[in-house]
Amino acid sequence: MGMYSGAAILHADLDAFYASVEQLLDPSLRGRPIAVGGSAAGGVVLAASYEAKRFGVSGGMPGRRARELCPRITFVRGHFDRYQQLADGVMAILRDVTPVIERISIDEAFLDVSGSVHLFGPPDVIADQLRRRVRREIGLPISIGVARTKHLAKVASQVAKPDGLVLVAPEREREFLDPLPVALIWGIGPVAQARLRSEGIHTIGQLAATSPASVRRLLGEAAGGKLSALALNEDPRRVTGATRARSVGAQSAMGRQPATPDTVRAVLGHLADRVAVRLRAKHRAGRTVTVRVRYPGMRSVTRSLTLGEPVAATLTLTEIAEQLAWQALHEESQRRPGEQVQISLLAVSVSNLVARHAVQQELAVPPGDPRREGSEAGAARLAVDTSMDAVRARFGRGAVGYLPAMSRGGVPDDFRELAEKEV
Repeated sequence: MGMYSGAAILHADLDAFYASVEQLLDPSLRGRPIAVGGSAAGGVVLAASYEAKRFGVSGGMPGRRARELCPRITFVRGHFDRYQQLADGVMAILRDVTPVIERISIDEAFLDVSGSVHLFGPPDVIADQLRRRVRREIGLPISIGVARTKHLAKVASQVAKPDGLVLVAPEREREFLDPLPVALIWGIGPVAQARLRSEGIHTIGQLAATSPASVRRLLGEAAGGKLSALALNEDPRRVTGATRARSVGAQSAMGRQPATPDTVRAVLGHLADRVAVRLRAKHRAGRTVTVRVRYPGMRSVTRSLTLGEPVAATLTLTEIAEQLAWQALHEESQRRPGEQVQISLLAVSVSNLVARHAVQQELAVPPGDPRREGSEAGAARLAVDTSMDAVRARFGRGAVGYLPAMSRGGVPDDFRELAEKEV
């Protein structure tokens, strides 16, 4: 039995996922322009329904701007507890047709169905059945692109939106791609779009016809080479099944704030807490801690430390993150003597992960190092964290925590958690 060699890669993408879930949970919101998060007075819109998108409302926009664009918009708070559950239900349906599935975010995945056609029919029939099942069993709209390559399948699913199915037959690939805007290529952001537009390159066909050397000159060596290849539909990447997350991280955009000890400690404490909670929930610990500091103007630096023993305790991670951040900040202050250093983003991640269901206790040899979680001091930290995890699981995130990490405002943590989840 040979493997199917035609267009057998699917990209399945739930439509306006967070907003669609809210419309599913509250039928009175169906067919109406809604924004999850934000308010007419301010705050950030986390997601918008298709009815709101038609007015130009989009995620990341201030609530005030959304109301200006769409006076009839309804702001809803968001049922964060339901998003993961419903998305996991959709993924379970996709997994019914193939084990070769690569989930790339909470609401989208690639599938390779070449080994499933003898069971379920051609790939477009499989895609159609999946869409019907997701609609019937979960209640959500999903768009699917079917093509020979991952890149093309992703473009096709965007063209299929909302609530559609697009199959790109191998012999029709150029005909399909050429008239589409370059913005649909994976990895082309607003800056690259503007540079291409300045050279009169608006469509994927025009990009494919431009010499790769010119594209590299315009967009840089690495990005230019990759985007030229994608425009020509050269994409050898296979769909890879579930892999273990290689790192766990969290980040916080801060606008533009002075790097004071209080601000840095509050933000890093908050990020370290989120990362450590997720590590412990997955029974993992990590040996390498990395902090990224971004300054206004998008310049960023990273500092890493690899420890002798893996860590998952919130306080230990906070201390290491602070140490690394201040290394970077002191270097920055020496570059700009006499100026107050400003920061626009902080990020913390832990890599070099190991599975850890129990910590080996060490003999108490002074001095005890709290960074070694087998030492008495380290074990005490982990015990406190484990107790807090249990309280939060029962009474919610805000029930207990380390000050000042609890007092951060802005985008709800639950939403950040979903966006950053290793899936």
